[in-house]
Amino acid sequence: MVTGSRCRARESRGVAATTARRWSRWERRLLCALDDCAADARVAGAARTLSWCGEHAAVWLLAGLAGAATDRTRRERWLRGTGLVATAHLASMGLKRVVRRPRPRLAGRAPLVRTAGRHSFPSSHAASAGAAALALGGLRHRRAFGTLAALMCVSRLVAGVHYPSDVLAGAALGAATARLGTRREPRHG
Repeated sequence: MVTGSRCRARESRGVAATTARRWSRWERRLLCALDDCAADARVAGAARTLSWCGEHAAVWLLAGLAGAATDRTRRERWLRGTGLVATAHLASMGLKRVVRRPRPRLAGRAPLVRTAGRHSFPSSHAASAGAAALALGGLRHRRAFGTLAALMCVSRLVAGVHYPSDVLAGAALGAATARLGTRREPRHG
């Protein structure tokens, strides 16, 4: 005979498993829909370019260093923001080694880009993009940083190298890193 608490635990596991299956199906459907977008050469080219620029957080690190070089009054803040981008990127790489989620494989479709590693969770491109949007975008050109960060995140899905949950988790990690790092930043009037 199964007691009440054991029965509720089984029901809870059943609900969680059902939710996980539904989420997985949704992620696959979204990737398949974006696969249709990737059939357009312009979209595929943009996804490749964004992936290349975001590799190892390069575009964000260069933007932060350029900001530090040109905005002398806020040089320290630009350098701190650049450090936060690097921290988010490194944190995501460390999490990938722990989680070890394989990259998506869609039938009949090869990824648009090569990847530095074989693990996908969380997206390092999304982590550095999320951190840059907040830490660097807060200093100048907030809308431009935010738009580029969003496009960078979507490009990873179009390229077929991440699940949506990889990108969401990466962006959240980057945003949290930036928020925690800028919370302790001294305010200048």
